[in-house]
Amino acid sequence: MDLLFLLLVGVLLLGIGVVLGYYVRQTIAQKRIGTLESDIQKRTSRARQKSEELIKEAKQKADRILEKVQKETEERNKGILKTEEFLRDKEKGLEHKISLLDAEKNEFKEKIEKLKEAKHSIEALRTQALENLEQISGLSKKEAKKELLDNVEANFEKDLLERFRKLEKQGKEKINERAKEILSLSIQKYANSQIQEITTSIVSLPNEEIKGRIIGKEGRNIKTLERLTGVEIVVDDTPETVIISGFNPVRRQIAKTALENLINDGRIQPARIEDMVSKAETEINTQIQKAGEAAVYDTKVIGLDPKIVQLLGRLRFRTSYGQNVLLHSIEVAHLAAALANEMGADVEVAKKAGLLHDIGKAVDHQIEGSHVDIGIKILEKFKVEKPVIDAMKSHHEEYPYEGIESILIQTADAISGARPGARKDSLENYLQRLEDLEKIALSFEGVEKAWALHAGREIRVFVNPQTISDWSAHKLAKEIVVKIQEELKYPGEIKVNLVRENRVVEYAR
Repeated sequence: MDLLFLLLVGVLLLGIGVVLGYYVRQTIAQKRIGTLESDIQKRTSRARQKSEELIKEAKQKADRILEKVQKETEERNKGILKTEEFLRDKEKGLEHKISLLDAEKNEFKEKIEKLKEAKHSIEALRTQALENLEQISGLSKKEAKKELLDNVEANFEKDLLERFRKLEKQGKEKINERAKEILSLSIQKYANSQIQEITTSIVSLPNEEIKGRIIGKEGRNIKTLERLTGVEIVVDDTPETVIISGFNPVRRQIAKTALENLINDGRIQPARIEDMVSKAETEINTQIQKAGEAAVYDTKVIGLDPKIVQLLGRLRFRTSYGQNVLLHSIEVAHLAAALANEMGADVEVAKKAGLLHDIGKAVDHQIEGSHVDIGIKILEKFKVEKPVIDAMKSHHEEYPYEGIESILIQTADAISGARPGARKDSLENYLQRLEDLEKIALSFEGVEKAWALHAGREIRVFVNPQTISDWSAHKLAKEIVVKIQEELKYPGEIKVNLVRENRVVEYAR
């Protein structure tokens, strides 16, 4: 019973504690809620106050910005108005000027029309005056002009002739002095020793017995050599000599080299001939390449295609009137460069054009056309500079001069070809040139005799003094020069010396 009572009392106390704890918790919670609400209200009030202040500041800033924008807008509007006023004033000024120009234009047109009418009137009066003069004088306009000129020429012939001679003498003296100075300086800068060279393609034999071995049984050896090299082997009665004949200089040199090697080897038979020709071809190609490279190195010309260098090397085996073409090309390059330096022209263009001016001769026996045209095609194919082509193509006057370098190349070519010992011309060509020179001089009216002197460097012309006057003699000399330049091809220059003299003979008895 006591235990049960204690349990009931404990349960009752526990329930009372639970109820009291609940009410206590409720009371505390209500107090906390009131505190939070008051705190929230305070914060809300502060936030509202701060937002009002920010809004107020923003409104103030906005007002200031609007005020500033309004001022700027007003200033811009004022500037636009001023610009519009200025443009209106300009437009009015332009309209005024345009109206003035239109008026002046119309006035100018009226003046032109009046001038045209005046010109027509003057022409008509002039024509009428000329017709009246022709009727009065009985001479046409051409006849009157001719008579006037004849009278003037007859009256002033002596004065004109003396003046002409004086001017011509002074000009020639100055030009010749300067030309001699330039040429002498250029030649001195490249004083190359010149040795006349003639490629005869003659092979010397150690004895006469070797001729039979060269021919071979039934001509097998000589036929094999001719077939492989493309040349003709001439074995005649000339003692200890074999002549190699062929149009291609390179083939001729291959045949000569192969034949000399066969003679030295002693074994002359078709199989051995094939080996020797093959070796000779390799040897000659190597010599060609080295010769081209040496020429380029000597002249210091850069930027050439290797194939052009090889074509230059082929000129080593080509001669012109006995002069080696490769040595001639090198000499022209140096002379042209020296002349260009003295004249203030392009030295590099002149040097390269001088070296390549005869490049067409390397293949002129294979391609139709002059060596100048062939050379132009070769240089164009390998993209050589146009100024170089223009400079080299006029050295035989087949094309017009494109610049001073063209004239310098022709001058250097003439110097190289005309210097003593440089070339050897055949007797027939030499005599034919002299005969043609005399025929040209004799073809003019009033010429009595003509003699070619100094190996064709001078032509002395004797004229009839009754037919040719002093004034006409000058004109005739120039006409002879022009015709020689047009019809003859010659190295250097030809002096035309025209002689007119009166001989009065009387006899005292």
